[in-house]
Amino acid sequence: MSQCFYSNPTFSATLPRPSIILSLEYDSSPTPCLYNTLSTMRLSKRHFSPSLSLCLSVISSGFRFPGRKFQARRQFLNSSAGTSQLCFKSSMEEQRASALSENVVQFHNLGSMDGCEAPHKWSSPGGGKKIDISKQIFCNRSLNMRNIIAVGFDMDYTLAQYKSETFESLAYEGTVRKLVYDLGYPSELLEWTFDWNYMVRGLVLDKKRGNILKMDRHKYVKVAYHGFRELSKEDKVDIYGSSLIRDSFDEPDYALIDTLFSLAEAYLFAQLVDFKDSNPEKIPKDVDYARMYKDVRAAVDLCHRDGTLKQMVAKEPNRYINEDTTIVPLIKMIRDSGRSTFLVTNSLWDYTNIVMNFLCGGRTIHGPHTCNFDWLQYFDVVITGSAKPGFFHEESRANLFEVEPQSGMLINTDNGTPMPQVGDPSPKILLKSKDKGCRVFQGGNVGHLHSLLSIESSSQVLYVGDHIYGDILRSKKVLGWRTMLVVPELEKEVELLWELRDMRKQHILMRNERDSVEDKIHHLNWSLKFEDINESDKQEMLSALKDLESKRDQIRLSHQEAQRECHQKVNFHKVWGQLMKTGYQSSRFAHQVERFACLYTSQVSNLRLYSPDKYYRPSEDFMSHEFHLLPL
Repeated sequence: MSQCFYSNPTFSATLPRPSIILSLEYDSSPTPCLYNTLSTMRLSKRHFSPSLSLCLSVISSGFRFPGRKFQARRQFLNSSAGTSQLCFKSSMEEQRASALSENVVQFHNLGSMDGCEAPHKWSSPGGGKKIDISKQIFCNRSLNMRNIIAVGFDMDYTLAQYKSETFESLAYEGTVRKLVYDLGYPSELLEWTFDWNYMVRGLVLDKKRGNILKMDRHKYVKVAYHGFRELSKEDKVDIYGSSLIRDSFDEPDYALIDTLFSLAEAYLFAQLVDFKDSNPEKIPKDVDYARMYKDVRAAVDLCHRDGTLKQMVAKEPNRYINEDTTIVPLIKMIRDSGRSTFLVTNSLWDYTNIVMNFLCGGRTIHGPHTCNFDWLQYFDVVITGSAKPGFFHEESRANLFEVEPQSGMLINTDNGTPMPQVGDPSPKILLKSKDKGCRVFQGGNVGHLHSLLSIESSSQVLYVGDHIYGDILRSKKVLGWRTMLVVPELEKEVELLWELRDMRKQHILMRNERDSVEDKIHHLNWSLKFEDINESDKQEMLSALKDLESKRDQIRLSHQEAQRECHQKVNFHKVWGQLMKTGYQSSRFAHQVERFACLYTSQVSNLRLYSPDKYYRPSEDFMSHEFHLLPL
């Protein structure tokens, strides 16, 4: 009997033979790679010392994790011919090159084994290896996945990633038609086109003034446009910086663009603002900017209510939704680790079934295979029509109905338990497929979900979504669920930041030099103003002051040019810049991500690259006084 340490230092279990003995060594020398494949496990360096050597026994049969109620699946090598020595190596160069601050420990094979299955690599060939920065999961708050017993997902823009160039254009065109034909707007709107690249998440619409704002985490407006006309610095200060009371920039006077669904309506609002300014006679006088935004929202709601959008997506899901073959392996991995899985979406059952069929089986309603309900096997509970964020309030009185998948009919329930109908003394029990235990519901609240999954503590749930307000803020702030935010834009942004790392260091040095020169100028000005100085020294100081002022101007221009060059070179958004930054400050969107998302990443499928029992740890927080103590 020997002690086994999995991918988490806190895990241990006593395992029977047959086993494979592994030794851990703190060494940076290269060794042959396991099956010609380099893999990595994330372990803290404090658990190793140069002389430390640990033996681990890994078996092919299932085993129980201490303190847990589930049985682990077979995940490890099986050998009847004896044991194979494996070494864990730590490369300090690899660690320094890593985008994250964690130490990366690599493992290599010292020999091959005949008749063995490949080692467990989570749920994809990339799992267990060093993960590309664009696919990494970033941590704001410590999260030990071994404490999670249920993992839930939103569907739209989380499991299902829509193609902005087609889906958002479809939403835009439908909204314009509703404005013209249902709300009486001029027919010129039908000739408008949509630039799906123009708007970004994290913007704030000023409904009253017709302005579109990007602000930092302190709610200072950094970039502002009236329609598509940029406001000057003076205009920004006059409108948003001159009052004694700071504006909260919240509803009802402002609208937050915090979901990808909102990009089309934000762009349309900017077009309407410009149209009203240029053609005041074509818009009734009583229709101000705020009324126009209200009409846009009403038109969007009409598109969703009459099924305009969803009918088109249902006909050709492959045109509007990105195919992702990693979704099924991801959910299987979570379920194989012993955890429950659930889906909570605002979409109704008919649309949910079409989208999930496409994601999990490649089926479409007009494809070679008709839609079925096979995808339900990957979930324990599915809740449609959830009306988030209201769903996250347990005091919500929303009724819970069970959905009969084949017909889509709703049956009233008592907290999920079938209720007898009037005149029928016994409750109707829904027929279940022999292979599926998943139940489908509509409505309800989070209390119903907890009961259905037998969840005792909200901290045992990890919920993955894309909407700060609808998915993350309420579930975190009200319930205490652990949260993971999907930010597709992050994939490109972190790659650009990685390319930019050396240039950003130069910018910091230039800022420091600029501060130093300005301090010398202030000191000389102070001395000339208040000290008794003879004429000769005064002239010498004035000459030095002139040189310093010239140097300051030169540094400022060089710094601005470097920033401009950097902005153009790395191809951040031409109008709004970085998603997570406004100048040197975190953007308001970044601040919300930091406050409410325990984890965040570019795609939900990135979870498959990590162990289902990983302990996610945040990087160290630095205050301003600590930052300057770090070497550049």
